[in-house]
Amino acid sequence: MKLTGFTMDLSRIRRSTHNMRTWIKLFLMLMIVTLLFFVILGIGGYAQSKLRGSTFSSMKGIAASVPSNFFVDLIGLEVPQLVDERESTFSGDHVFSFVFRLLTDINPNDPKTLMAREVPGMGQASAVPLKGTNQSEPPQDYGPGKDGAPVPTGSPGEVEATPTPSPTPSPPPETPSTDGKKVVLVYHTHYEESWVPELDITEADKAYDPEVNITLVGQRLVDRLEELGVGAVKYSPVYKETQPDYNWYRSYKYSRETVKEAFAAHPDIDFVFDIHRDSLPRDRTTVTIDGVDYAQIYFIIGQKNPNWEENEQFAAKIHEKLEERAPGLSKGIWGKSAHQGDAEYNQSLSSNNVLVEMGGPFNTLEESYRTADLFAEVVAELYWEAEKVDAAPADAAGD
Repeated sequence: MKLTGFTMDLSRIRRSTHNMRTWIKLFLMLMIVTLLFFVILGIGGYAQSKLRGSTFSSMKGIAASVPSNFFVDLIGLEVPQLVDERESTFSGDHVFSFVFRLLTDINPNDPKTLMAREVPGMGQASAVPLKGTNQSEPPQDYGPGKDGAPVPTGSPGEVEATPTPSPTPSPPPETPSTDGKKVVLVYHTHYEESWVPELDITEADKAYDPEVNITLVGQRLVDRLEELGVGAVKYSPVYKETQPDYNWYRSYKYSRETVKEAFAAHPDIDFVFDIHRDSLPRDRTTVTIDGVDYAQIYFIIGQKNPNWEENEQFAAKIHEKLEERAPGLSKGIWGKSAHQGDAEYNQSLSSNNVLVEMGGPFNTLEESYRTADLFAEVVAELYWEAEKVDAAPADAAGD
């Protein structure tokens, strides 16, 4: 009997020892798996920063998107009892999707993320309204010939908009001048964006043209600024011709060099505007003021820029002046999250740099010109006010 009891005790000790070893093994595996996972994230972040020329600020977003089953299956390689009957996350599709997203910031299961890299308004979950907007969705700006363009909700001549007060008349013209200095830069990252009525077509996603496009609005803005004494210059290289290996998804990399080139040629540049046109239906890009239709304005702020708050403050000043001059012309300011897409838009190059969506594919060129004229007047007013503030300390010192 004593021998039998001793044998049973020994058996229990063996089982306890075995269980303890199993738990120690499980704990060690968990530590190794966790360490391995973050090493992979670090390598992926380094690779992505090299590929995209920017910091890997989306690492937290990718880590958060990894399902808990991923860790369970990793441990299950050594402890099979943890794996149930469901499909393993180590299937070919899951592994490919995770690695591809890690290296490119693109989710193969969500085609929208492919365009979000270059398109300011894509991905509602990655953008937030900052100021002056009660819009329930972000602006949209689709690439040429891409699926998913918004379906127009009305013909170009049908606008359901509540008339708003007439724009406040401009003050009598004065004679200020920047004396030949170019202080405003206007450029176009997506320079072929055009309008359905001007091209005599019906599909918004085909509203792109090498000649009749948003660069005409940029030139109108520059001309009006010059009339107001504010030196302005427009840069709109045809990247299809200037870039030997042109790729539309690298547009902001190309235009970043354009902005740097403009700064080098005109060191007095203070205000910078990347002019686009939105891709929303006409009833969401048009406002009627005193019986006249205008293309509405939307400001986009890229929050991957570490100093984006300064750019947002600059946009807010313009928005507020537009609201005083023509209520409803500006739809406000939209911030693009730092965790998806480009979300920088060259705005780190200057605190007075903002992306402007002006109208949409169902607006007309004339409506966009009207908006450009008002926008120029507000920008000129803001510039001269800033000049007075800068000059005030010098005048006080002279007294």
